[in-house]
Amino acid sequence: MVEKKGISYWFTHVVLSIGVLIIIFPVWLAFVASTVTNEEIIHPPIPLIPGGEIFKNYSRALTESFETSVPVGLMLFNTTIVALGIALGKIVISFSSAFAIVFFQFPFRKLCFWLIFFTLMLPVEVRILPTYEVVANIGLLNTYSGLIFPLIASATATFLFRQFFLTVPNEIIEAAKIDGAKPMRFFIDVLIPISRVNIAALFVIMFIFGWNQYLWPILMTTDPSMSTIIMGVDMMIGGSDDVTTWPVVMAASILSMLPPIFVVLSMQKLFIRGLTDSDK
Repeated sequence: MVEKKGISYWFTHVVLSIGVLIIIFPVWLAFVASTVTNEEIIHPPIPLIPGGEIFKNYSRALTESFETSVPVGLMLFNTTIVALGIALGKIVISFSSAFAIVFFQFPFRKLCFWLIFFTLMLPVEVRILPTYEVVANIGLLNTYSGLIFPLIASATATFLFRQFFLTVPNEIIEAAKIDGAKPMRFFIDVLIPISRVNIAALFVIMFIFGWNQYLWPILMTTDPSMSTIIMGVDMMIGGSDDVTTWPVVMAASILSMLPPIFVVLSMQKLFIRGLTDSDK
């Protein structure tokens, strides 16, 4: 059967193409800026075709220290550790707490869930100063632990896992009981396998959340060697165009996009299934 391509077909494709161009153009401009000299950037118009300084600018960004006192390579490493720690920590804690809330009967079970859920109503700015005070008092400034542990609790992930666990058929639970599965055996052999797409989807979201952290690392780090890439790009921008090495800044910006893009592309199928599948 040949489907007729009417005006609506072409209209949607035109709108989609325009949207893609609007999103891609700033990224392309940043990439082009990372391949030219500083003089070409500070004297407009900025070229739209890549230049011949790409290897020089990217090697300088990865190995040399500028206003940040540390190279971009080290900041990328720090950010990767922090993002992975936050994503994995959120999943482990949220998965375990949702498991306890749904499958165990204990006093004030619903109250515990709603107390967790109510934390969504507290803005980050309200929680950040008390959290900083606690972390500073126990000596976790300028450490990976201080950057990761205060951010691994997630009411959103707990709520999503709880809603998914409520859809688990009673037949599966009864079959596990008949087979003599203890709670932890049911947790490992049944719940984790059937939740893999949800875990993958939340991992992508939480990894990007951890990667884009800016305010918390600024408060937690005074040692330049613990800087994250988002902090670093901001610190690399000087007070004027004569001070800022724009090609290196743009190279650092492009490099900061690559790990999240890699995570999204490598887990794309599981991510989409985790967000759209109704029959998991």
